[in-house]
Amino acid sequence: MTINIKKCTFKDLGLLQEISVETFNDTFQNQNSPAIMKAYLDRAFNLKQLGKELLNNCSEFYFIFLNKEVAGYLKLNFNDAQSEKMGNDSLEIERIYIRGKFHKRGLGKYLMNKALDIAKDQNKEKIWLGVWEKNENAIKFYEKMNFVQTGTHSFYMGNEEQIDFIMTKTLI
Repeated sequence: MTINIKKCTFKDLGLLQEISVETFNDTFQNQNSPAIMKAYLDRAFNLKQLGKELLNNCSEFYFIFLNKEVAGYLKLNFNDAQSEKMGNDSLEIERIYIRGKFHKRGLGKYLMNKALDIAKDQNKEKIWLGVWEKNENAIKFYEKMNFVQTGTHSFYMGNEEQIDFIMTKTLI
């Protein structure tokens, strides 16, 4: 089993969109109506939006490969790109998305370790993320990685408010 992580470039935009839609849909389609899912996917993962995120100097994307096949990706936000005002001493993990057929192979841990290494290299004091309160598997994973809930924020799917737990890990 060969695992590699590669920073995404603008040339990866189409594949990034494909994986974003696939993984978000697989994870959340059973808890949301088809109309709400379509509206969210069209807004959040259209090529213009993803291209803007890829070109943001305060965001980074990384593909993870298992045996040369793209298995998922990581999105990190720094400074002003963070979705909450956490300060420049923090790094946000906005997405760890793993394709369904690659679940339960430890790839999320590889991406988490990549995020932690980057945060430490940049002398960040904290690393944080938002996770839907009903995503029990993800919450358990983050707790195993020593993240603790430090707050909540609202996430909207259409007009429906959903609650994300803010989970934080102190690095210093």
